[in-house]
Amino acid sequence: MSVYRIVIDTNVFFASLYSQRGASYKLLSLIDSNKFQFYISTTLILEYEDIAKRKSDSIALSEKEIDNIIDYICLLGKRQEVFYLWRPFLRDIADEFVLELAVAANCDYIVTFNISDFFGVEQTFGIGVITPKKFLKRICEI
Repeated sequence: MSVYRIVIDTNVFFASLYSQRGASYKLLSLIDSNKFQFYISTTLILEYEDIAKRKSDSIALSEKEIDNIIDYICLLGKRQEVFYLWRPFLRDIADEFVLELAVAANCDYIVTFNISDFFGVEQTFGIGVITPKKFLKRICEI
């Protein structure tokens, strides 16, 4: 069985910090399980950090705890450099770097809550766009 290659969108990362009850938290708790490979880029990590610290008042984590989580993600994530841009392709230009990372890393899926923001990605690039819950079902975790 092949291991899926994924990019975890920022909204899923933030949801995992916000609540320990949902699929996002479960997904992030499996990043060291070898059930999938997740890919990161400098831009994605900076956005993870920005959103977590900007909205730290809504999550029960200190800045140091956020830094530790980011460090752990950097330790386990597969680093991928992005040498080209597909822009403009998506309706929301803020999501373009997620698509570029997924294409550069030859990912199977972008895991996100914003499925409609990635309209046309599967047809054009062969990358599925899937929610955390559906991805967990795909890897037999729920």
